Amino acid sequence: MSRRDINDNALKVLYRLHNAGFEAYLVGGCVRDLLLGQTPKDFDVVTNAEPEQVKALFRNCRLIGRRFRLAHVMFGREIIEVATFRGHHQEDESLGKQSSHGQILRDNVFGTIQEDAERRDFTINAMYYNIADFSIRDFANGIKAIEQRKIALIGDPETRYREDPVRMLRAIRFAAKLDMQIDDATAKPIKTLASLLANIPPARLFEEIIKLFISGSGLKTLRLLQEYHLLDPLFPILTPLLNDPNSKENAFLEQVMRNTDQRVNSDQRVTPAFVYAALLWFPVEERCQTLMMEGGFNSYDAFNLAMGDVLDRQIQRIMIPKRFTSVIREIWQLQQRFPKRFGRRTYQILEHPRFRAAYDFLLIRAEIEGGELEILAQWWTDFQQAKPEERKQMLTALRNNESAPPKRKRRFRNKKPPRQ
Repeated sequence: MSRRDINDNALKVLYRLHNAGFEAYLVGGCVRDLLLGQTPKDFDVVTNAEPEQVKALFRNCRLIGRRFRLAHVMFGREIIEVATFRGHHQEDESLGKQSSHGQILRDNVFGTIQEDAERRDFTINAMYYNIADFSIRDFANGIKAIEQRKIALIGDPETRYREDPVRMLRAIRFAAKLDMQIDDATAKPIKTLASLLANIPPARLFEEIIKLFISGSGLKTLRLLQEYHLLDPLFPILTPLLNDPNSKENAFLEQVMRNTDQRVNSDQRVTPAFVYAALLWFPVEERCQTLMMEGGFNSYDAFNLAMGDVLDRQIQRIMIPKRFTSVIREIWQLQQRFPKRFGRRTYQILEHPRFRAAYDFLLIRAEIEGGELEILAQWWTDFQQAKPEERKQMLTALRNNESAPPKRKRRFRNKKPPRQ
């Protein structure tokens, strides 16, 4: 492994810790990815220096976390995360604490590098690159696991999943991202323990979902989540609609993930709002139909109520920040506005800041459902590409073929004579 492939700021952190007399290692995913010939997204450092000692060495450092105490060394917008070797839990609850389900609630017990390796989750993540002699210390046969293309937990799988149920999602993510197979012993408890994800704070699950679906392997991830029954604790409102593998709902989601993977792997921007809008689209449609049939609402009011109901229910499981829910709503609302192509309203839709995302959403819907949606999507494609005069002609032709909504008559109130 060459130092030329290691981030310069990570090297600065490693050397300063080493020169101050501390042990300093690159650890986890960055070592794994470098051995696989990939470019790591992040470079994480582990050391025997405690967080306060790390902070004393770096003026550009801040300490974060209560469950896990970490040091973030900041170089502009880039952050090098520095963790202290984790040790095994003690009886002192001020340092380490577990719930009745075995989940780790607090984890500030420090130890040796050997103990830290035992605390790592997967064998491919328990490799340490030593800046002192440029060697790699492999505590759990991680190199062998890479050669065998296997994702395997360190220790008893059920115990490790109970300690942190998110490890089930990480197993799926690594298998999809690295094109590996989940080891039989590691895979066996997942379906049984999937419900433990309900114990994970909704805010933490939001970050995990982004990693799952916006990593360039979202389609593989979606299929693995369905195979291991992990979609239900994450999106309970969605899973009843996916029982039929040949349904339009499944086809739609797979096409969304396929397109998202293509954009990510082409270094194009992807917003989590688009993915969430896709995952929750059919529950919104279903809820809208229910409100119209049972509640007597018109289509406009039913759709607005359905959006709120679905988002409120989903946020109980995954905390979607408002900056994304507002975009999700706009993408959905534009689906309702696209068919209404009359005069100035058409140009307002075209100039909407979410038009491009909503238009891409419409294209995928049209590809899966066909029919009138396909005609509508083609019209909007042609309208964007048309010259100003051609656009006027398209709207005129549309007005001649369809009945435009009647204009509201202005009401003029007679002014009352002033009081004498």
